[in-house]
Order: sequence, then C-alpha cells, then structure tokens
Amino acid sequence: MTMSTDNNGNHSKEKLVVEVVAAHNLMPKNGEGSSSPFVEVEFENQRLRTQVKYKDLNPIWNEKLVFHIKDVADLPYRTIEANVFNERRSSNSRNFLGKVRVSGSNIAREGEEVPQLYTLDKRSLFSHIRGEISFKLYLSTREKVKEVGANGIVSSSISAPSASASGFSKKNKKLQGPNSAMAANQQLVQETKQTQQNQNNNHHSKNADQPSPSEVILMNKPVLINTGPGSVMSGAGSGGVGGYSNGLTEFSLKETRPQLGGESLKKDKTSSTYDLVEQMQYLYVRVVKAKEISLFGGGDLVAEVKLGNYRGITKRVGLNNVEWGQVFAFSKDCIQSSVVEIFVKEGSKDDFLGRVWFDLNEVPKRAPPDSQLAPQWYRMEDKKGDKSKTGEVMLSIWFGTQADEAFAEAWHSKSANVNFDGLCSIKSKVYLSPRLWYLRVSIIEAQDIVLGEKGPAMMRFPELSAKVQVGNQVLRTRIAQPSSLRSLSNPYWNDEMMFVVAEPIDDYLLVSVEDKVGPGRDEVVGRVLLPVTAIEKRTDEKPVVSRWFNFDNNHFNNAAEESKMMTRFGSRIHLRVSLDGGYHVLDEATMYSSDLKPTDKRLWKPHIGVLEMGILGATGLMPMKIKEGKKGSSDAYCVAKYGHKWIRTRTVVDSLSPKWNEQYTWEVYDPCTVVTIGVFDNSRINKNLANNPGARDSRIGKVRIRLSTLESDRVYTHSYPLLMLHTSGVKKMGELHLAIRFTCANMANMMHMYTMPLLPKMHFVNPLSVNQLETLRYQAMNVVASRLSRAEPQLGREVVEYMLDHDSHMWSMRRSKANFFRLMNVLSGLVAMGRFVELMRSWNKPVYSALFVAFFLLLVAFPELIIPMILLYTAFLGLWRYKSRPRQPPHMDTQLSHAESVYADELDEEFDSFPTSRSAEVVRMRYDRLRSVGGRIQTVVHDMATQGERFQALLSWRDPRATFVFSIFCLIAAVVFYAVPIRVVVVLLGLYVLRPPRFRSKLPCQPLSFFRRLPTRADSLL
Repeated sequence: MTMSTDNNGNHSKEKLVVEVVAAHNLMPKNGEGSSSPFVEVEFENQRLRTQVKYKDLNPIWNEKLVFHIKDVADLPYRTIEANVFNERRSSNSRNFLGKVRVSGSNIAREGEEVPQLYTLDKRSLFSHIRGEISFKLYLSTREKVKEVGANGIVSSSISAPSASASGFSKKNKKLQGPNSAMAANQQLVQETKQTQQNQNNNHHSKNADQPSPSEVILMNKPVLINTGPGSVMSGAGSGGVGGYSNGLTEFSLKETRPQLGGESLKKDKTSSTYDLVEQMQYLYVRVVKAKEISLFGGGDLVAEVKLGNYRGITKRVGLNNVEWGQVFAFSKDCIQSSVVEIFVKEGSKDDFLGRVWFDLNEVPKRAPPDSQLAPQWYRMEDKKGDKSKTGEVMLSIWFGTQADEAFAEAWHSKSANVNFDGLCSIKSKVYLSPRLWYLRVSIIEAQDIVLGEKGPAMMRFPELSAKVQVGNQVLRTRIAQPSSLRSLSNPYWNDEMMFVVAEPIDDYLLVSVEDKVGPGRDEVVGRVLLPVTAIEKRTDEKPVVSRWFNFDNNHFNNAAEESKMMTRFGSRIHLRVSLDGGYHVLDEATMYSSDLKPTDKRLWKPHIGVLEMGILGATGLMPMKIKEGKKGSSDAYCVAKYGHKWIRTRTVVDSLSPKWNEQYTWEVYDPCTVVTIGVFDNSRINKNLANNPGARDSRIGKVRIRLSTLESDRVYTHSYPLLMLHTSGVKKMGELHLAIRFTCANMANMMHMYTMPLLPKMHFVNPLSVNQLETLRYQAMNVVASRLSRAEPQLGREVVEYMLDHDSHMWSMRRSKANFFRLMNVLSGLVAMGRFVELMRSWNKPVYSALFVAFFLLLVAFPELIIPMILLYTAFLGLWRYKSRPRQPPHMDTQLSHAESVYADELDEEFDSFPTSRSAEVVRMRYDRLRSVGGRIQTVVHDMATQGERFQALLSWRDPRATFVFSIFCLIAAVVFYAVPIRVVVVLLGLYVLRPPRFRSKLPCQPLSFFRRLPTRADSLL
C-alpha cells in the first residue's frame, strides 16, 4: 500500500527525508543491561520506522525515511515526531526509550543538510529516559517513498512479485493488534529476503540494481557530526569529529579475563603468592663471588651469564675482593637454549678464565613462601675442561616468578641493550612523598627600627615592609602605613602568611624588614633567622603565644653593615609562628584527592580497608621514539599514586605491548578518594639523553579510579583506554590492563566515614581562602616534585606534575563547555518537571490532566502525605535503578570532556604557555572571542539582576504608584488569608493555574504584567 494523499489525491513533488543517523547512551530496558532500539517517525499521519539494532545502546542506522508532503508552504507549521523504542522479542512488545519533536522550520534543502543532535525527552514524569539521537532533515525531489506494510512498517524499496506481496498482505492480517509491530517486522524481514532471492533469479526487476536497506547500512560509513562551523579536530586521526563513529567503542572500557595468580592457585599450590597478576616465569641466576682466581699482572674481573643470545655482565671488581652480589633474570618466554653458562673473565678480554654450566632441566623451582636458595661454591673448568686450576665461583640458580624477592633488583634479559647509566632508571621502586606541614607566620609589628640612610633622605616617610622566606618560597607584607599613634620606627603590619614545609624539616625561616629607598631598591634594616624545627606544632585552633625576636647581626655581608647593626641592640620584631598539623596539605586537585588525612599522625583514624592493584600490562601503545632508524618503539613504565605512596613499575624496553604484572597494596582511610595511574615513556634509557638534565619522560596516558565506585571484595579486570589530548585532537595512545580489588575491613567504619566531614576539622574551624589554597597547592607540588626528583631512580618533575594535575586551573574553552553542559544536565530534571507541568496545563491529554488535578486535590486535602510520598518515590526510584547500575569503574569520557568536538584554535589555546607565546593577531582573535563569550554571560547576569531588582522595587517606592498598589494588595491578602483556610486558597490557586486553555488568554496574566513594569537600577547604568 502507499501513503495517504490529500483531498485532491495529489502530492507535492518534493519529499521530506528524515535520515536517522545514530543514537547514543540509551537507557537499558531489556533486563540484561542493554536494549534493542528502533526509531519510529511520524509526519502528517504517516508513520515509518527503522530496523532494529539488537543489544546496542549506541546504535548506528544511517537509514532514510521518505514522507509525502501535502503542502510545502505549510511545512514550517508542521512537526516531525520521532519515538525510540526497545523491541522485546519474548513478548512481542516494546519499551519506550525517548522521543524528539522537531519543528518543520528546521528542515533544510537537499545538499545543505547537516546532522542535528537532539536530547531524548520523556513521555511522562515517570519515564526513565537518557541519551541523544541525531537526524538529517531535508527536502528532496529524487527520493521515492518506500512501500509500507501494516502499522507503517517500511518495506524494501525493491518491488516484490505480486504473489509475495499478496502473501504478505494475507499474513499481515493476522498480525493486527496493539503489539503486532515486532511480529510484523520479523515477517517483513523474511519476506524481504525471499523477494531479494526472486529478484536475483529473475534479473528483470526494475529496481534490481539498487541495494537493499540492510546493504545500504553496511555500505555507508557512519556519518561524522560537526557541531559547529569551521574545522573540527578529529578524535582518532580522521578528518572530522565522529559523534557516533567507531571512536565510541574505541574509547570505551573493556572487561578482560586474564589468568590471574589466584585462579591458578587451585591447580598449582606452588605457583605464586600474587593473586591479581598473571604469572611470569623467570630463570634467576645469583652470582655472589669467586675465589682462587689466578691472573697474571692483576686487573679487573667480571662474571658473564649467557643463555642463548642473551648475555648479562656484572660490574668490574678487583682481584683482591672478587665479590659481585648481582642477580640476573631471564624471562622464560625468551629462553632459546637448554643450557645456561656462567663465565669469569678478565675485564678487557674475551677469553674466559673459568666456566660453570647448568642444564635447565635440572634447575630447581622455588615457591615464594620458602626462603631464598643458599648460594653454593662450584668448581669452574677451563677451555680444556680441566677443573684443577680455575678456581671456584659462588652462585645459586632457580626458576621463580615475579613474586620472588630478587625480582625487583635483578638485571632483566630484555634490558640487555640498555646502557649502564640507564640501568638504574628501569627498575621498579616504591616512593614515599614527604609529609607536608603548613607553616603559619604572623608578622605583627616591629620596634625601634633604625634606618640605614642619614641626611636629607631621612626627610621622607620610610616605606617599611617585612619579607619572609622559607626555602624557595618568598612572601612580603604590605608597606606599613604611618599612624599618629605610632612613631615611624615602630611599624605595624599584622599580616599572616602561609608556607609549606616537608619532613624531615631542615629549612630556616628568614624574616627581614626592608625599607624601599627607591624604585627597585630595598635596604635591609633587620633580619631574624629561625630554624623551623624549633617552631611550636599545634593540632587545633588555639592560637600560639606570640614572641618578640631580636634582630640578628651575624648574617650581613660586610663589616660596615655589621658595625651599623651593633648599635641597634634594641631593634626587634613581634611574630606568631606555628606549624599547623590539623590541616591536610593539598598537593593535588581537590576533586582527585587520594588522601584527606591531617598532617599530624596523632589525628589519624584507623584505616578502613585495603586497595590492591595488579598492573598487568598495556597493549597497542603508540610509538614514542624511533631507535637506530628502525620502526617506532616505546620504553614504557607505569606510575601509580595513592596517598603518600607512589609506585613505579619497571621499564619494559622496546615494546608496544609491555607486560609488567606487578602487584601493589595501599591502606585506605577514606573511600571517597581517587587512585591515579599514569603511563610514561622512559627517555633516560637513550645514551644521548641519559646524562641530559633536560630530558623529559613523555606522557602516554592516565587513568583515574574513584574507590567509592568499587564494590567491596570484587576483582575488577578491565582494559582502560589511554587518552591524550594533543594539539591535533584526542588520540588513543593504547590500553592499560589493570586488576583492582578494594577490601573493606569493617563495613560499619566505612559507612561512618560517609557521615564525617571530607576534610579535617581545621579546614572548617579556621578556613583558608580559595586563593590561599591554590597558592599553597602549587607550593606543595613544587616541594613534592623536588623531593621525588632526588630519589634513585628519580621521578621527573614532568611525571609528578602530570599525576598531580598541575594545570587543572588553567583556562580552557573546551573544559568550560564541558562544565556548562554538566550543569545543564544537572538542571535537566527541573526542566523536565516544568515541561511536565506545562503539558498538564495544556490539556492535550485530558485524561492525564484530569488525573493530575485529582492528585493535586488529594495532596491539598492530605498535606501530611506530601513528604512521605516524595521520600517513598525517591526510595523506589533508587531501588528500581539498582538493576541498571554501572557494572564497570568510570573512565575518561571523550564526549563528556568535549574532546572530540573541539576546534583547532581552542586546542591551540589550551596548550599555549602562560603567559602566551602566540602572535598578536592570534591573541587579538582569542581576546575578541572571549569578549563575545563574556558578553553573553554579562547579558544573563544582567537579566538575573533585573528580576531581583524588580522584587526590591515592590517596597522601595521608586515607583510610588506600584508600591502603593502592592501594599494595599498585601493588606487585603492578609485579611483574606486570615479569614479563608489555607487549603481553600491553595486549591483555588491550583485550579486557576491548571484551568484548560479555552479558559485562558494568550496574553500575560495581570500579576506578571505588573511585575514586568516595575523599575530597575539598569536605568542608572552608564
């Protein structure tokens, strides 16, 4: 059958084409965490639908639905309604997933169409909807309307033989009914396949050269959605932004099934004590020392361990003390021989002085709970096999796993090409960041300050200020203002400053009073040097007793200054100094904090659980360097940070799919914290960059996991996408495979933590300002970076800054958009409630509106039911959503971050240095863009201020007539509310608001018109 016609039986030549592109983030409705969505589009009593995408929450259709148009002139006054449903094959029914209503004014001409993204709306207040859908709407004269079956189901555009068509129509009569759409669709698919087979056999159908709709979907690539004009950066190196491209699955979290050590313990009790990593078998050779070595002329000795093509060489030692004490580890995957040989050689020669060899089939296997194998003396043999003159070597050899104690310090066979200076930088280590304290210094006043200059210069007022220095941190007070109550030699400041110091505390507090004698020229008139270790520590808000300190004259540069200071015996300064241990020193972004404990250990509570993490490996890493002109490679290592404990895995050399399989443990004091894992490329392995102080390890990616999103005692094994935002767009740098388990020691203590303040008590009793916290965080990050950079192997400053999100406060247009849409998503619930009330007021569905009015009257009659019903609905809503709860930890979301729809200039601005290094023209363009954005914000703030000032104008008598009318109205209303029960007033107001549209005027109501006429202070603005 064909579409319905107009009264004259004619259609316009132009057809409306609704191209359903894709949907994203649909609500799972099939009870298995997924949905089988299809779209049903209705226009002018014509209803068409797409195919079903089974078990896909991010379906891609790219299907064209063509509609007849009665009158193109009336198109702007028509609407296109699209409903998304979930097919339930078991019961031949469907679930509502959302709807979109589009005005006909948004329809474009053919060739000018662009994908438009719409948020799915609810059908009623109780609908559970989420997600977006994209369409292309345009007019076309080339498209033809496809045939439809019963219920408006689209059939193939290929004409079928009459027998098949008649057979379909007969069968379709049996499918009539309210729930027949799914059965009809299944019948349609079968008939379509049969039709296509007949066409392939006959080869005379007029549409035989056209592909079927299913083939069209497979042949066409996903449409790339551009959200604005201009060039848009791609997410994965493509030409545009794929709003619903393969990037959605490429950037998603994937669950893995690794063979962890705990699972294999059931089969082999001697395998491994690590249960969150995969077992890695190694051959360990410990070379301890040698004796009775005869070497003419003296020289250095080395030991060489050879296994196939792999050779490990010890350090050089003298003949009088032949001790090496080194361990060599050969991965079982790389073993290419059945024999391992140990040679003792003279350092500069290739010939060996003695040799010992072992058959690998005879090497014992060690289980980690056992003690280490005791090394033994073995008699070496020379080239001829003689063992009488070659001496002995002490060593031990065994097979073990990465759980072995010798694993961390061993030389690994895969690092054979690493230079000696870079060997220390490839080992796994655990770092402890220093415990940080806030140092509070209050500069109150000074007494008997004697200025350094004499003569005419003394006629000016002295400009005295105090400078405080702790390490590299320097702060200044304001210049003391002259007062009639104080002499010029007794300046008064009463300024408070905060610094960050780290344990062990070996810093000094230097306080100097300076006089500004000229532009850029300050003269020191007194100094005090105090060791920070001698400063009093406090854990509460009780103030520390202030003290007077005499200025010190032992720290001046020359004898002339010292002679001046000898006469200033009475000069002193009044200070209040304390080390505040009741605060938590923030060294990372507040929203990503991994530790919230106060500094002083006396205030720590017992830990509530344990976090265990197995860092398994990475796959598909992007090459970060080119070695010796060969293909790209990467020397990757992993860094994880939680609390004070930083861990660094070993560096896997020259591999794009490294396997670390290292397990670490942290004590958890607060579940609402975040563990951060970053992957980096080691640049210190390169011989040319090993001794270069400017060498920086390249970032590969980062993963954050919030502990409160993890279920207790469950092992999460997932591969996390490593996403990096570059100047060319967002790129996937690889995948990081982790196994995580959060174990709760006491559930009662954990639930109690949810009732406690997030930060220690001092943050609320004596709070710090936002600017202070940001400055102190920057200082704390510098202290941590400087301490960790002095470790061996060092954690570079670039690694610490990346892990601590040092640039999270910098301006970014992309982040501003993301935060704006986050706010809109939060307010979407209120907007949906407003739309629902407006829908009830419109009386488009009289039954629903009548029920809503009855429900309103019920609540007015029994107001005590309002709060219990709200709480009951909230409880049932939470229980209902339990089955659709997230089953995976959160990860980096490119759509939420607006990383795929960012413009090139916005990215360039985000990566620009501070202050800017771009040209004047670029800075001017960005400034103009920022002005336009600020103008919009200014308009919104102006409108909000205008409405608030109108409320104030009701009683301000700026408009005397309006204030008089409002005052008289309030008097009359007071009498009415006193005489009439409040329930009656509420009922009358509610019925007045909810009255049907035929009893309402299209003009604004009188109170609103009165309010809009009130004056504002905008008239007084310049």
